[in-house]
Amino acid sequence: MPGFPCLDICATGRQRPLGDAAASINEDAVVSSGMGKHLFRAGLVVLLASLLGCAAPPQTNSPEHLREVTLLYTNDFESAYDPIPAFWRDDLEHVGGIAQLATLIDETRAREELSFLLDAGDIFTGTLAKLTRGELPFELMTTMDYNAMCIGNHEFEYGWWVLRDAMQRAPFPVLAANLFYEGTDIPFTQQWTILERDGFRIGVVGIFGTDAATALFPPHLEGLEVRDPVAAARTAVARLRPEVDLIVLLTHQGKTAPMQTDDEADASVHRDIEVDIALAGAVEGVDVLIGGHADAGQEEPFIHPVTGTLICQTYGQGTRLGYLKLLVDPESGEVVGHDGRLLVVASDDLEPHPVVAAKLANYRARYPEVDEIIGRTAERLTRRYNEESDLGSLFADILRDHGQTDIAFVHSGGIRADLPAGEITRENLLDAFPFIDYVLTLRMTGEQLLDVLEQSFTLERGVLQVSGMTAVFDVDRPLGERVVAVTVGGSPLDPGAAYTVTTFDFLASGADLYSGFLDAEILTPHGPEFAELLEAHFASGEAVAAPEGGRLIPAS
Repeated sequence: MPGFPCLDICATGRQRPLGDAAASINEDAVVSSGMGKHLFRAGLVVLLASLLGCAAPPQTNSPEHLREVTLLYTNDFESAYDPIPAFWRDDLEHVGGIAQLATLIDETRAREELSFLLDAGDIFTGTLAKLTRGELPFELMTTMDYNAMCIGNHEFEYGWWVLRDAMQRAPFPVLAANLFYEGTDIPFTQQWTILERDGFRIGVVGIFGTDAATALFPPHLEGLEVRDPVAAARTAVARLRPEVDLIVLLTHQGKTAPMQTDDEADASVHRDIEVDIALAGAVEGVDVLIGGHADAGQEEPFIHPVTGTLICQTYGQGTRLGYLKLLVDPESGEVVGHDGRLLVVASDDLEPHPVVAAKLANYRARYPEVDEIIGRTAERLTRRYNEESDLGSLFADILRDHGQTDIAFVHSGGIRADLPAGEITRENLLDAFPFIDYVLTLRMTGEQLLDVLEQSFTLERGVLQVSGMTAVFDVDRPLGERVVAVTVGGSPLDPGAAYTVTTFDFLASGADLYSGFLDAEILTPHGPEFAELLEAHFASGEAVAAPEGGRLIPAS
């Protein structure tokens, strides 16, 4: 059919682009997965035919019986409402923006015969999501006509009870098949849904990952439990498969995404999709898996070598729109062709969607304080995930100055946006640090400090940004042995000595895998919100510049 590349049939009966077909078919894998050799041989027949010029044996169904369906998808939007400078690209000045994304969605939908719009979680965070307690993200998605989403960890930023209230306004299903009220079999939200349009039916299942559950403030999840994703997916898919033409998993799992504006261009922070690949291999009958949480952009769908499941994900923050056109045989339930890619949201070439832009402006008008100019920067201040950063050092200095302690720690994953050069509004500051995190002080031994630094240099959640300390590290060393040297206040760290530390209650709770903080002695249990300290610092009158560097030093 027009619009689809030359395709071959894999042994599962699903289709994939020709390129690596011959290398990925394995007879032992097919037989061991419960499929007979006749399917394997039939696949080889069609494969050979396709290699000889895309010819294939005659089909019982004519092309007119096949259905084209397009899945448009996003993940990890995280309230990135405005276009951002595309400083890592040489072909664009700006990228992203929700009103521009909405226009691209509408333009793309208008060209498609049948389409659905899906999201893989993390719609909360940022100034306006915080002020509206999650109301605005759902309102904008309603205007953009989303059809379903799964829950991400950021939806719990204000507590599960706030999420439960906010999602009541969504006219589309909010899904999580493996999230239950603790000690019960009562699901927290809808587990799966069936979307039907023009006689075509899609079963959609939401999966909330176990890693995502560690990337939030633990008290905000108390009372809920995250159950085995594989078991939940198998149960839902087995129930849905006989009733639908297509099965889609929306997942929010894998490793936490790097919080770095140019992450798509920095291979050193890229995440993999191994957890999604494993899930797709463990659950039969899944046609498409659309992932979130890792921001592991797949420029083209990854095809599972055994199940044939197409695995997709964007880079997050609304800079790309996922596009996957499928050719489906409704009688057999097989996907017999696909065309997938990520569409760039080229902000300067897209007119803002008038209704989305108006709704966003209306919400901003409710909170005029967000536009107030608080201070200014002397230069653009940026975040980095696996290395020392301007904003990380600045935030840590603000913490240490407030607590009057030896050391301060900030987790890189908590820094959510860069700060532009020049005038800084309250919204700029709260977008950079949108969380309800309170400041506290601790007493920690040198040994405990080494423990949290070793966790930092695993790079699982980015490095800890520091103040009052220098740390030399070597990521080529084995885990647990990566700290080379540490000084505090200019003197070598003494493992047996005690040091005072200022940080957030988030880290002190052991979140983001930093369990080493749990053994610390709490000196000041509940200080101000860090957002208040940040605003006071910028309101002091001086232009804020990047602090002195040289705190986190890679071993040469």
